[in-house]
Amino acid sequence: MPKWGKLSYAQKKTVATIGMLMQKTEMVKDGSRIGVAVSGGVDSFTLIRALLIRQAIIPIKIELMVLHVNPGFEPESHKPLTEWCIKNGISSHIELTNYGPRAHSPENKSKSACFYCARLRRKRLFELCDQYNLSHLAIGHTADDLVTTFHMNMTQAGRIQGLSANEPFFKGKLQMIRPALMLEKKFMKAAAKQWKLPIWKNNCPSNDSTKRTYIYNQLEAEWKKNPVTRNNTFNALRRWQLDLNIKNT
Repeated sequence: MPKWGKLSYAQKKTVATIGMLMQKTEMVKDGSRIGVAVSGGVDSFTLIRALLIRQAIIPIKIELMVLHVNPGFEPESHKPLTEWCIKNGISSHIELTNYGPRAHSPENKSKSACFYCARLRRKRLFELCDQYNLSHLAIGHTADDLVTTFHMNMTQAGRIQGLSANEPFFKGKLQMIRPALMLEKKFMKAAAKQWKLPIWKNNCPSNDSTKRTYIYNQLEAEWKKNPVTRNNTFNALRRWQLDLNIKNT
């Protein structure tokens, strides 16, 4: 039996769906060095766990490194991640910043706190990828994020745009990838619980009060009226986004 043991349905679904998208979009190649942005939440923690399994079974060699930028609300919150990385033998860069408090201070004059903090963390992640000579930056976005982002762009910005599974930055020097983009969050949650991942609570004061949360809650309310529309929405947008990515491969 493999060292990761027998997998549950949710775990198999997670590993297989991530693998399917990686293969269909030619997401990585032999020698790829992948930095995985791990916030400590369900999606990113489950992503790195699944990628460790993919790393062991794919026929090419890839390297994985955990990147964690603590926004600064709780300086010791990343301790479980540090211990988990050591236990699982995965290299990591974990640092404490003041991005969260800065985003909620007078320094941020025009943007939402979430946008400002995310921009600072994204910039730092790009710097770390350059520092460690990483070819890919993996983000834990799921199909739920794809659906929400699509509706946000359509209703708030008047454009049709989702989330790319594979997006080049810096003239192709770095590829931002979203291996879990075709996977629903419910499977990530179940797999994380079964793997007993040390996920911690998001202590940001703006958590669950964002425009993104508002849009998703509106969608959920509509889906409850007719549950089949939820599956249709997810399936349609996954097919649409996958077709776009395959065409651009």
